[in-house]
Amino acid sequence: MSARDDILRRVRHALRDVRTGDESAPGTREPRVPQHPVDVVSLFVDRVADYQAVVTRCTTSEAPGAVALALSGTVNVLVPEGFPDNLLPGDHRRIEDSGLSASALDAVDAVLTTASVGIAETGTIVLDHGPGQGRRAVTLVPDRHVCVVRADQVVADVPEAVALLDPARPQTWISGPSATSDIELERVEGVHGPRQLYVIVVDPNGS
Repeated sequence: MSARDDILRRVRHALRDVRTGDESAPGTREPRVPQHPVDVVSLFVDRVADYQAVVTRCTTSEAPGAVALALSGTVNVLVPEGFPDNLLPGDHRRIEDSGLSASALDAVDAVLTTASVGIAETGTIVLDHGPGQGRRAVTLVPDRHVCVVRADQVVADVPEAVALLDPARPQTWISGPSATSDIELERVEGVHGPRQLYVIVVDPNGS
């Protein structure tokens, strides 16, 4: 199957429930109910792993240990204002962002943030840069990004995520570590953002 055939197949699959004609006005169609309900958190974990990110699903009590493990080998960790204090590891030097320059951010070992939404269908994390998430630069320059996502923040698909997001806020959509294959079709990581992405999914119901 060619790349073109694969794209057309995906488009047909995505449009399989769209009704034709003027059966309803734009924006009034009832949301599609999945025929086979899935565990969106499990699907999210699988899709994030598909992107070669390191993903850990843990309980609330296990979360601090998971964060510490994800930060192994780092010393200077940038932690945006508003990040939950109970998840902060005690053996790292916490760096606060006071408008740090790109070169200063480049010297930081890792950045530790929360997220706004997780999308199961695409394995995407969305940041709207509210409390605990910091400005865009702090999640793009350091080599390692450790992101904590609560299970109740995970939604099924992109339309559901968009409905929850404020379009007036800045957004960063992250699907795996930064990578490109533009140069001689060889995968190169860390070109447009962090080379390492660690995602910790905190699920009170258990891992």
